[in-house]
Amino acid sequence: PLGRQRPGRRRRPGRSRRGGAAAGMGLEPLFQAWSCFRRRKFRQCSDLCSQLLEGSPGEQVVGAGAEGGGAAWSLKTRALTEMVYVDEIDMDEEGIAEMMLDENAIAQVARPGTSLKLPGTSQGGGPSPAVRPVTQSGRPITGFVRPSTQSGRPSTVEQAIKTPRTTLTSRPITSASGRFVRLGTASMLTNPDGPFINLSRLNLAKYAQKPKLAKALFDYIFHHENDVKNALDLAALATEHAQFKDWWWKVQIGKCYYRLGLYREAEKQFKSALKQQDMVDTVLYLAKVYLRLDQPVTALNLFKQGLDRFPGEVTLICGIARIYEEMNNISSAAEYYKDVLKQDNTHVEAIACIGSNHFYSDQPEIALRFYRRLLQMGVYNCQLFNNLGLCCFYAQQYDMTLSSFERALFLAENEEETADVWYNLGHVAVGIGDVNLAYQCFKLALVNNNDYAEAYNNLAVLEMRKGHVEQARALLLTASSLAPHMYEPHFNFAVLSEKVGDLQRSYTAAQKSAEAFPGHVDTQQLIKQLKQHFAML
Repeated sequence: PLGRQRPGRRRRPGRSRRGGAAAGMGLEPLFQAWSCFRRRKFRQCSDLCSQLLEGSPGEQVVGAGAEGGGAAWSLKTRALTEMVYVDEIDMDEEGIAEMMLDENAIAQVARPGTSLKLPGTSQGGGPSPAVRPVTQSGRPITGFVRPSTQSGRPSTVEQAIKTPRTTLTSRPITSASGRFVRLGTASMLTNPDGPFINLSRLNLAKYAQKPKLAKALFDYIFHHENDVKNALDLAALATEHAQFKDWWWKVQIGKCYYRLGLYREAEKQFKSALKQQDMVDTVLYLAKVYLRLDQPVTALNLFKQGLDRFPGEVTLICGIARIYEEMNNISSAAEYYKDVLKQDNTHVEAIACIGSNHFYSDQPEIALRFYRRLLQMGVYNCQLFNNLGLCCFYAQQYDMTLSSFERALFLAENEEETADVWYNLGHVAVGIGDVNLAYQCFKLALVNNNDYAEAYNNLAVLEMRKGHVEQARALLLTASSLAPHMYEPHFNFAVLSEKVGDLQRSYTAAQKSAEAFPGHVDTQQLIKQLKQHFAML
């Protein structure tokens, strides 16, 4: 009957086994641990569960019963998992091994507009590299930093290894699988006494028959220990025990296959899970597989089918916008980012991307409105004030420009950010005609970030104006070696070499400039002049 309790099983709130001595809260340790978990105090939760498990020896790995050791064991695995949990959908890094030694390549020479590896494909009204800076892979720099936007896809192994460290594009890691091994060793720090669960002695078949414990254990093995093989074994046994009817386990097997690089097997698992249970997450995982296989058109179609079933789902619309942006189709990307804002008007990524698109489309006043919106939402960092300063300058609101840059310098968290601010201040100085201030600003940018190719290039231009030809040549050579994907250092070096009569070097540099930016008219004219010189010789 209602209102009656068995003696000794449940206690009233406020009464504890040790007379209210449980950390002064008057709660049972297990309830207190659960409360800490709900409030995301995972370290406290883990410590409380450890005390409970030490008090009941033998129950740590048995997991018997819904109370006592079993509950504490399950709660501790969940707490340890949450400490190191990273959402698999957004977190994705490609190392040199994954980029260059790809066994899943469908076509070495893909049709235009069907591959992410060809930078110039499907130009959809985006600004040229003369206006909007590009990454090493040839795509315009996005308004929002994501794991996939920084590294790009180099075309050769040599280019991948020599990836410059400009604009925070660090050298790609050799293999993503190596990163997960290092993550696994780092997670040992959460347990100074050694691993909480000895995976080599676990009887996975026994745990697979207890669905609730098995799910907590899988998350622990996959996220905390980063032991994909054991996680895959547990998921395979559990899905077999569920008679292949549990979609959740199929998704987890797909995640394991994805980590192991078995993309076609992962695709089968995600498709099977979607047939049983339509979930947005599964659509996102499947699209991630297609993007890794370099099939952006298939991923786009998948997202659009998902939108038919989940109309207005922000993550799916945002996924479409990101793909269009990576394929250089800037106008379509902007349309989809606007659709994102119709559903969620506080979506930071969409606001930032639309703002940067307006800025590079020569509409700084409209970009300023978007960045001010971010400021109203509580985004308060160096990058935002940097962008506000540039927008104010180009919108001729000079009173706000320097104060925005001052705030950006104050908020800079590392030397790369400080270098960005000084570089932009140098631009402002060039704009107002103060060459000495510009010179000092570019020098300060290089003091903070010695690999800043753009600053080397602009310093070289200032040195050329002063008539210091040798210094300018040295700076331009440095800039072109740091950023071979930029056309400006190559073109400037070609012009300088042509002036001093070194026509062969000038022609070589002009060819590199034309390769980096085929539509640059001045480069084409210079090559034409040089060819006429060579014909006369």
